[in-house]
Amino acid sequence: MSSTVPEYTELLGRATGLVASRVTSVTQPFSGASRAELQRLVDDVDLEASGVGTAEALREVDELFLEHAIWFHDAAYAAHLNCPVALPAVAAEAILAAVNPSVDTYDQSAVGTLMERRLIDWTAARIGFEHGDGVFTSGGTQSNLHALLLAREWTLARHGGARAEVLPRMNILATASSHFSVEKSALILGLGDDAVVSVPDDGEGRMDAAALAASLGAIRAAGRIPMAVVATAGTTDRGVIDPVAAIAEHCDAHGVWLHVDAAYGCGLLVSRRHRNLIAGVERARSVTVDFHKSFFQPVSSSAIIVREPDDLRAAAWHADYLNPLENEEPNQVDKSLQTTRRFDALKLWTTLRALGADRIGEMFDEVIELARVVGDEIAADPELELVGRSQLSTVLFRVRPEGADEQAQDALVAQVRRVLFESGRALVAKTVIDGRPCLKLTLLNPEASVSDIRHVLDLVKDAAAALVDLRDVEVVA
Repeated sequence: MSSTVPEYTELLGRATGLVASRVTSVTQPFSGASRAELQRLVDDVDLEASGVGTAEALREVDELFLEHAIWFHDAAYAAHLNCPVALPAVAAEAILAAVNPSVDTYDQSAVGTLMERRLIDWTAARIGFEHGDGVFTSGGTQSNLHALLLAREWTLARHGGARAEVLPRMNILATASSHFSVEKSALILGLGDDAVVSVPDDGEGRMDAAALAASLGAIRAAGRIPMAVVATAGTTDRGVIDPVAAIAEHCDAHGVWLHVDAAYGCGLLVSRRHRNLIAGVERARSVTVDFHKSFFQPVSSSAIIVREPDDLRAAAWHADYLNPLENEEPNQVDKSLQTTRRFDALKLWTTLRALGADRIGEMFDEVIELARVVGDEIAADPELELVGRSQLSTVLFRVRPEGADEQAQDALVAQVRRVLFESGRALVAKTVIDGRPCLKLTLLNPEASVSDIRHVLDLVKDAAAALVDLRDVEVVA
C-alpha cells in the first residue's frame, strides 16, 4: 500500500474538500429536485462503461450525490431521528474505512477488539450493570432482535418442553408505541401470529404498569408464556419513556425478561440533567442503545447490552475457522449475530476522548430543552395545535389556518409535508396519533436555535395558508 500513499492522501483531501465545500454552501436541507429528475440523473450513468478515473468519479459523486443529499446538519432538517454527526467521529470513520478491520475475530482487529470491549464495559456501567456484557450492532432493529432472541432462549430453558410446542405459546408484551422491530422480531423468531400483546398506555404513550400486571396475569391464566416485556425509553413518535422501574417490579414478580429499547433515549445515560428519566434501567435484562442517535455518531453505531454475560451464549455458534479452541482469543463472533463486522466502536471512542461524556450529555440536554421551548411556542400560537408533550426532543403538532375545519386540518398534514419536501426548504415528518395525522419535528441538532425552528414553523404556516387559499387540500384517509 505504501506506493499508493500519495494517491490516497490526494484523493482523501479531494473528497473532504468536496464535502466541506458543500457544507459551507448549503442553504437548505435538500435541493428540492423531483424524484423523476433524480431518477434520470441516476439512470444516465453508464455503469457498464470503461472506468473514468477516480478524479472524474469523485466529480460525478459531487454532482450526483452531494448536490442532492439530505443535510442533517441544516437546522431546517427536523424530520426523523437523524443527527448531525460529531466531527471526531467523522475523522474516525475515515480511519476505519482505510484500515478496514473486522471485529468478528481477534486476529482481524487485535486492539480494535479490546477497544470495543472497553466501550461495552463503559456503557454497561453507565446503565448500572455491574458485570454486564454486549456487542456492537448495525442499529436498534438488530439490537432488539438480538435481545428478543436471547429472551426466547432464556425462556425456553426455564420452561422446558419441545421447542415446537413452546414457541407458539410465547408472548412479548409492549405498547402500541413500541418500535415496529418488536413485531418484526417476533416473526423472525418463529413465534405465533398473535405473539405480541399490546399493553394499554397512560393516554400519553407510556406503558401503564398496572395494565402490564393485568396482562401478565391474563397470559398466565390462558396457559401461555410471557417471554419478554419491552419497555421503550424514547418512543419514536411521542418521545416519551415508559416507567421502567415500575415495569421491572412486575417483570421480577412474574420472572419475565425485561428488555429496554433505549435506542432514542440512550443519550440520557450521559445526561446530568435528565438521567432520572430512565431510573430503573439497571433492572433490565437487556438494553438497546443507538449511539447514532443521541450520541451524535455516524450510522451505524448501536449496541445490545446485557446484565448477565452468560445470556449471550444462547446466540453463540461454533465454527473451527472462527472459534479456535487452542487459545483464549476474545473472538466476538461468539456474541454477535453478524460475522464480518465494522469497527464502529472507533467512532464513539474518538468522540468520547475528544469531547468527554459530559459534553455529549449536554448536547442531548440542549435538544431536549429546545423541544420544550418550541412546544411552548406552538401551544401559544393560535395557528398551531400542540399534540401532547415529549420527554425528549420530539414535537408533535397540527396547523390550523383560518378557514380550515378539522377534516381540512388533517388533510393539510400530508400536503404541507409534501410541499416543504419538494421545495427542499425544510423537512418535517408525518405520523398518526390517536387516529389523527399530525406533523412531527424530531430535534437532534444541538446547534439549532429557537429562531431556526421558528422559521420552520413559519414555513409550515405559510404552506398551509397557501394550500387553503388555492383550495388544494384533499382529504387523506
